[in-house]
Amino acid sequence: MSLTHKIKTGTAIALVIAFTSFSAIAASSDQRTAGRSTASDTYKALNLFGDVFEQVRANYVDKVSDKKLIEYALNGMLTSLDPHSNYMNEEETKAMNVMNTGEFGGLGIEVTMENGVVKVVSPIDDTPAARAGIKAGDLIVEIDGKQVMGMTLNDAIEKMRGKVGTDIHLVVVRKGAKEPLKFKLTRDIIQIKSVKYRVEKGNVGYIRITQFNAQTFPGLKKAFHDIKKETGNKLIGYVLDLRNNPGGLLDQAIDVSDAFIDKGEIVSTRGRNPDDMRRDNATPGDMADGLPVVVLINSGSASASEIVAGALQDHKRAVLLGTRSFGKGSVQTLFDAPGGGSIKLTTARYYTPSGRSIQAKGITPDIVIEPAKVVAEKDNYLEIHEADLKGALANPDATNNKEVGNPTLMPDSKIGDKKDKGKDKDGKDADENDLSNDYQLLRAVDLLEGISIYRTGGPAEMAADKGDDAGKK
Repeated sequence: MSLTHKIKTGTAIALVIAFTSFSAIAASSDQRTAGRSTASDTYKALNLFGDVFEQVRANYVDKVSDKKLIEYALNGMLTSLDPHSNYMNEEETKAMNVMNTGEFGGLGIEVTMENGVVKVVSPIDDTPAARAGIKAGDLIVEIDGKQVMGMTLNDAIEKMRGKVGTDIHLVVVRKGAKEPLKFKLTRDIIQIKSVKYRVEKGNVGYIRITQFNAQTFPGLKKAFHDIKKETGNKLIGYVLDLRNNPGGLLDQAIDVSDAFIDKGEIVSTRGRNPDDMRRDNATPGDMADGLPVVVLINSGSASASEIVAGALQDHKRAVLLGTRSFGKGSVQTLFDAPGGGSIKLTTARYYTPSGRSIQAKGITPDIVIEPAKVVAEKDNYLEIHEADLKGALANPDATNNKEVGNPTLMPDSKIGDKKDKGKDKDGKDADENDLSNDYQLLRAVDLLEGISIYRTGGPAEMAADKGDDAGKK
């Protein structure tokens, strides 16, 4: 749907009339149905807008173009509705379209507005923001020496964008930090590979989705194919990592959910009118071949990530592990605006298959596990076993009676050592989410191994009995 009303480009008054006429038409229609106000009240309010516009245009300390004033007015109206509605001019609209294709310029952070400052929803993997140490939940209070308070979200985003190779200075307030943190970042082209994958311990498929763009579902299909080829019948299950995934395209979230679910509802969206309800259902086939799935989520998992997590949780198709998700349960629709711009407007809430709305609530994982660092307990001399006792009987089944000792965790000096890391499918060192320093991932792999031991038949027989993914698109 697009707005087709044309804007005249003559005087400032003509601009005001062009924008307010559309508002008046919409308001009149609403009055007939809701009876909340009269046409007279609406036109009085529009006259007030025109008067304020003229006062600003004539008396503001600096000259501001009429176009900018109109954009500010539109943004004020939309951003006052909720944190995710806003107006984007032509340049911002082009940037949004490029970002959804999987490549754009900037710092690599998904942000929203909270209490007048910019809140980081999630840093994107392998970007300047992630490499600098920006974290989900950080509050950006200053950009290149200018206070964020008083800026719109679009203003802040525009300041963070810039020519590739140029530097930007951010001041960040972080929970738990005694004082604001200062960061210097260098802008770069952000090329998002939305799906990364590898095999853990020879029998667990690890798939990380960093965001939902046009490349996500094709990347997921390739991940399944390559993991199955590498593991054969040894595969015991999958870890789907949605931590710090800020969301993205709704259709991609539906396709990813469909890859694991072979029937039933995936998500429903409900708008202002009862007729606006939409339900999306799974198609036959399960690309994971029915093997157990553990989904990792945290406070940086938002929007489309929560659609996937909620669908798999409600269908009992996966065990959710980690911490509570972000809680963005709304759907935004892009409407074309005159002049090449667009309106991003919240038009619906989405609900999980069981009818849950997670708006401002988030999804609680089945197993809550906070991030932690695995540290070896080096002083284990107090542990005593039967084999330590003088004259203890030998085990008749043992080939020798040499004390093997207790398995110990990797010591601090080894944690994060590159030589202990695996390789991802690009041949690069695996990122920070590996078993050597990722406690949540370690617990997810342990859980899959436990399920595999418990299930009758074993992983080889289970994998052999399952069909392929021919039923999926």
